[in-house]
Amino acid sequence: MSGHANDGMDKGWRMDSEDRIEKMVDIYVSAEAVRDMKHKDKEDFDTQTTKTQTLQNTGSDSVRNRRYRSVVVCLVLLCVLLLTAVIVLCVIFTQERQQLISKNENLITERELLMLKNSSLTNEREQLLFKITNLTNEREQLMLKNTNLTNEREQLRNELQICVGWTCYQSSFYYKSNEKKNWTESRRYCTERGADLIIINNRQEQDFVQNMSGADVVYIGLTDIDVEGRWKWVDGSTLNSSFWASSGQTTEPNGGRAENCAVTVAIPPPVWSNLVGWLDVECNTAYQWICEKRISQIKLP
Repeated sequence: MSGHANDGMDKGWRMDSEDRIEKMVDIYVSAEAVRDMKHKDKEDFDTQTTKTQTLQNTGSDSVRNRRYRSVVVCLVLLCVLLLTAVIVLCVIFTQERQQLISKNENLITERELLMLKNSSLTNEREQLLFKITNLTNEREQLMLKNTNLTNEREQLRNELQICVGWTCYQSSFYYKSNEKKNWTESRRYCTERGADLIIINNRQEQDFVQNMSGADVVYIGLTDIDVEGRWKWVDGSTLNSSFWASSGQTTEPNGGRAENCAVTVAIPPPVWSNLVGWLDVECNTAYQWICEKRISQIKLP
């Protein structure tokens, strides 16, 4: 029974194998037929495409040439534009460069002017400092001078207070005594007060003394006590102008070694009738006197 079963199975398997073979053959035949049709269709398509391309190439040559010329024209225009842009940029760069050079030159000029101005200001500053120094020194000198003048004023005030009762004439102060002393004591009185016996230099001063003495006989600062006949003033100066008294009978000086001091007379006493002017007398005789203090002799601090 098993044998019959196996036979049946073999028979079925063979039938299936045959069916598969037949189907595969049919499929292969169908594929070959389709391939042949595709090849034929492709050949026809290629032939038709070649023809079409030939016709198209014949018509597109002129289009291609026009396109090429257009491209060339565009390139030329582009080159022209680029060249123009380069020229414009060069011109602009040149102008800007010239402007920068000019600006740099202006800056250099301004710098030099500023340096010159700074130098001038420095010189002016130094001159002002020098002037300030001079003004400061002048101020100090003026302050010192003012101090000295103040001291001189005070000194003069003190001198004037001392010279109360003195008479001012020209550049001197004069004092006529009320008492009488000999020539030496009279001079000592004057020197103790910063003065000396009067020195008569000219006719104006002689007239002033004559008016001041009036009817009194007064000693003056004239003597020849050192050398007989050589009359000198108390300051050591020699006698230049003289106003010796003279009359028809007498001419002064005439006392010799006994009379070495001089007096002046405006209104002569009876014993000296007509003798107006200077007379030589004995130095020990007591007379009034006139002191003279020159302003230039006043001692200032």
